[in-house]
Amino acid sequence: MAIEVKVPILPESVSDATIATWHKKPGDAVRRDENLVDLETDKVVLEVPSPVDGVIRQILKQTGDTVTSQELIAVLEEGTAAAPAKAAPAAKAETPKSTAPAKAAPAAAANGEPSPAARRVASESGVDPARVSGSGRDGRVIKEDVINYAKAAPAPATATPAAAKPTPGARPEERVPMTRIRAKIAERLMQSKNSIAMLTSFNEINLAKVMELRKNLGEQFEKTHGIKLGFMSFFVRAACEALKRHPVVNASVDGNDVIYHGYQDISVAVSTDKGLVTPVLRDAQSMGFAEIEKAIAGFARKAREGGLTLDDLQGGTFTITNGGTFGSLFSTPIVNPPQSAILGMHTIKEHAVVENGQVIAAPMMYVAISYDHRIIDGKDAVLFLVDIKNQLENPQRMLLGL
Repeated sequence: MAIEVKVPILPESVSDATIATWHKKPGDAVRRDENLVDLETDKVVLEVPSPVDGVIRQILKQTGDTVTSQELIAVLEEGTAAAPAKAAPAAKAETPKSTAPAKAAPAAAANGEPSPAARRVASESGVDPARVSGSGRDGRVIKEDVINYAKAAPAPATATPAAAKPTPGARPEERVPMTRIRAKIAERLMQSKNSIAMLTSFNEINLAKVMELRKNLGEQFEKTHGIKLGFMSFFVRAACEALKRHPVVNASVDGNDVIYHGYQDISVAVSTDKGLVTPVLRDAQSMGFAEIEKAIAGFARKAREGGLTLDDLQGGTFTITNGGTFGSLFSTPIVNPPQSAILGMHTIKEHAVVENGQVIAAPMMYVAISYDHRIIDGKDAVLFLVDIKNQLENPQRMLLGL
């Protein structure tokens, strides 16, 4: 029986998608729930699984084609997937002595389906993902597995060493089209730059007490909750408390109206191989430290494996980004419309500070808030940042809602 494969229903905010990679071709056998094709939208890469066991009869949309919600992209023939599998024993009988590459096939078959990011890296590095052992969830091959495999694999011998020498004076270039996600990031950054009266204010925070608290209670926290106590949960909790006291920083502009949100949905910037994405901690004001840490760890894992969904990225009233992860000491983050502000964290460095008349070394972090000056005055932004500083320099304040 012929089975139609269609583009999944896309959210209202996503008008179309692009065929990124077909993992099967006409005549290939497929299993139910096996990924057939990757669809790249403006925000995430979507996987389209096979609805049944069968064989690919026809592929109607090719790599690079633009498709819309519920558009027909392929046709399967149900119930014939088992036929190709029966041919394997006969082939084995003809060749009693298997070669080394043939032995690797059973082990490869046990590996999980590679993530989209893993497939892309494998393609770029010339690695067969079927030979890579997966360390992701359910044995899935993730990007790091392919990278580690490529590093460990011996370099292929070149037939003519002379041919490998670069041509004298050669200046190689490569033109690569932007991915849909990268293009959307560029569009939104330009939108932010051109439509928002953006200004940035700075301050510095002494994180000695936060670090002491993590040192004293971190091990017990991890034993109790099964997750490490990081810095981001402190900043999320501090931001939520500060946004309650400075609601205009949590607001957004809609035409000539200002929308004040009675909740704090905090977008947390996560770096992926395709660019920066901002999954959302919904109702973060109601989340405890452990809930925040687990949610962020889940987003990071899904981002590495290419598993972030559109729901993960929708909405958000305020964003926190941490350039300190990459060693940034100072930056001016860009507001993510329709939000009106973003908090930038940076690396922690020991600085000489005066405390009780004594010069001491303290772990200091520069923080920045970029904001839409159309609705947020400098006073509001500065007071918000000072509020964040006071809470983190006295972490007991946020535990008491002060």
